[in-house]
Amino acid sequence: MATAYQSDEENLSDARSYVSDESDSDGNADADVETDCQLYGKEPCKYYNGRGCKDDGRCPYLHLCKYALTGSCRYGSKCKLNHPRAGRESSGASDRGSDRSTSTDPKLTDGRCYQWQLNDGNDWMDVSNDHILEAQYSLPHTKSIKIYNTQYGALSIDFNRMRVFGKSLRVRRLDDGKTVWIWYCTLGRKWIEYGDKDAKGNPSPVKSSDIEEKFQGNPASSYTFTVGADTCEIKFRGMRQVTAKRKRKVTRRPMYRQQPAGAGVTQAASALQTLSLDTKPRWQFEGDSGGWHDFKHRGGTSTECSLTSEEIERKYQQNPHNSMTFKVKGRSYKLDFKAMTQTNLKTKHSRRIQRVLV
Repeated sequence: MATAYQSDEENLSDARSYVSDESDSDGNADADVETDCQLYGKEPCKYYNGRGCKDDGRCPYLHLCKYALTGSCRYGSKCKLNHPRAGRESSGASDRGSDRSTSTDPKLTDGRCYQWQLNDGNDWMDVSNDHILEAQYSLPHTKSIKIYNTQYGALSIDFNRMRVFGKSLRVRRLDDGKTVWIWYCTLGRKWIEYGDKDAKGNPSPVKSSDIEEKFQGNPASSYTFTVGADTCEIKFRGMRQVTAKRKRKVTRRPMYRQQPAGAGVTQAASALQTLSLDTKPRWQFEGDSGGWHDFKHRGGTSTECSLTSEEIERKYQQNPHNSMTFKVKGRSYKLDFKAMTQTNLKTKHSRRIQRVLV
């Protein structure tokens, strides 16, 4: 399935601390869906949760108690339906041995690190060159991606809900069970990894691995830690970190891995080369007045820049998680592809950048 890709990044800015942030009044319904989709990438089977599913091992939906997924099953360990263990189920098929550990579960993929697939109601089909899709999914600020030139036409995939916008298609991400999951929180509209130092150079009081261990044990629970006099709680069901005064968004994304050579993939650049001939990546930075300006050679204006979109794109194709530096009038700047920011290395002032297809 030949594809080309276009990502949709969230707005980013400087972070100040691990505790203080803008108050977030969003409801938790969407975050609940995001938690479940990041766990399983598919929905619980309504027939399995009803009178029974006749498809059993052929069923593409999740054979788990739908109430257990939201932590509201009143039967608990006495429930006759399967409950999740270690954060995910091995497949959509019924698994009567509900107390099997994931260490003995069969691998979900065919040997690759991951597989992205689409289903039109008949069967699951691999998405070609899905390593660039995976690379974008591993970036916390990327909410969705647009895939071009598929047999279904152009498709927009919502990473948070794991769904295809406006199409009768389903999407899922299969895993080999070896993914390292990274946890992020929003600080001043910027996603910061748990474990990174804050703006003052202070180490984080908690690591992604600590959060993931608790999450794998019970995805309906929470993780609590302290920062100074503040007690912070990461609520997995709502994907929020809350304190007595503040709350902010949390997300969980995989650490990007390149597929082994045997899987027919060498690097993320090969997927970027599948862009259709009538599309061209363009890199832009946000001006002081809020408008967007192309990276290109120009002079005599406040938006002067000596770096071109083509130069940025070549570096980006090598690895979407890298960064690059350049100079303008003797001043050094850093482009961070992971954070999608441009930072003055002397003043530390940052502005947003974006990659669009035209």
